Amino acid sequence: MTEEQSAATFAANHKPLRRLRAALQARFALAPSDLLRDPVYRRLWTSVLTSSFGAQIVMLALPLTAAVLLRASPTQMGTLTTMEILPFVLFSLPSGVWLDRVRKLPVYIAGEITLALASASIPLAWWLGLLSIHWLYLVAFTIGTVYTTAGSAAQIVLTQVVERDRLIEANAKNALASSGADVAGPGLAGALIKLLGAPVALLFDAALLLLSAAILRGIRIQENPARAGAFWDEMKAGLRFVTQHKLLVVLACCSGGWQLCNNSATVVNILMATRTLGMSEQAVGLSYVCLGFGTVLASLVGDRISKRLGPGPSMTLGIGLCSVGWLLLAVAPVGPLGVAMFAANLMLFGLGAVMIFINFISLRQAVTPAPLLGRMTSTMRWLILLPAAPGALIGGWLGEHVDLRASLAFSGLCGLALTVAAWRNPRLRAVRVLPVLPAAEADGGSELVRP
Repeated sequence: MTEEQSAATFAANHKPLRRLRAALQARFALAPSDLLRDPVYRRLWTSVLTSSFGAQIVMLALPLTAAVLLRASPTQMGTLTTMEILPFVLFSLPSGVWLDRVRKLPVYIAGEITLALASASIPLAWWLGLLSIHWLYLVAFTIGTVYTTAGSAAQIVLTQVVERDRLIEANAKNALASSGADVAGPGLAGALIKLLGAPVALLFDAALLLLSAAILRGIRIQENPARAGAFWDEMKAGLRFVTQHKLLVVLACCSGGWQLCNNSATVVNILMATRTLGMSEQAVGLSYVCLGFGTVLASLVGDRISKRLGPGPSMTLGIGLCSVGWLLLAVAPVGPLGVAMFAANLMLFGLGAVMIFINFISLRQAVTPAPLLGRMTSTMRWLILLPAAPGALIGGWLGEHVDLRASLAFSGLCGLALTVAAWRNPRLRAVRVLPVLPAAEADGGSELVRP
């Protein structure tokens, strides 16, 4: 066979493969206007994806370290969750004023580095024989403090990268990045925990967070912080803006109620799996893959659902899905069926939480002028997390003094009542499209901050 004949035969044999590759490229090619074609947003999205893998390790390793290694009681688990929430209550309002005065991207980067150091401190304390539940309390408080400041900064950075009318799309894509980690992350985290132990697995979280910080350093954003005025006057102006905006008040009430229910269920979730259902650490990790499937599904279709139903009804739907998941786990029997119901609970939670997240965040960003974004974000996070600490304490108390299932039943029933209340609220139900501020108001807003 000549060289030309060999080349012709090779081409003929591989023609179906080339057609398949071309078909796949055409099917999954980005649209010309897709946000991921923007290099700045793509870099931000990559950072979110990277840090989300680390978040999966923390989500499993921190409570498993407390529940399995330190044999924490339900009350201690509730306190651990409360310690992560407490900084939002203490620091949210002043941090909002501070964020409106400084560049947000450096705060975001510093937060990723601080989280990496906090995660690395747990295996270090374990090796030194110093690890205790109080050490975990301190780490949880540090994580909460970073989320209070750098977490708010991250949300504002998104509004500096993306146009306001594309915020739902951007938040959905960010949720998809997190969802990709939700699918692969739990299995990886479970394998790492099984192989190395929960404390040592947190070293991988630290490495991923440092990589995320390195990616963020390559972003260039033109930021113009507002001129500083009287600190307390500015803080009161941000609080006044939120409390006088009727839609923001409704959003805060719905999200705050959901946070109470969510934290009541969260403090007993791992305990229910390991102690009542008898699941191993690796089985828990594998079950969390279903959480990832739920978040991926919501991320893929969330934007379309919001456009079809409206942001308000879509957010209400998310609350209902989470509530059904909690009730499902509350009645889960011991055995394979119970394990399947645990996984179903996680999938429903992932689906519902993303539906809440992308619509709640987008709505509050869309109605807020740029000079107030820091104070609005921090004030809203403060308001919605005020009920979270009581929710965690209620869940821990019910789990220890009544039954673990009682905490989940409380969350599910309260969540369903909240779903009905949210649906009956005409202001939320009427939000069928993302509100758009006039250009002058979106960039200025000075009349809204004047005492």
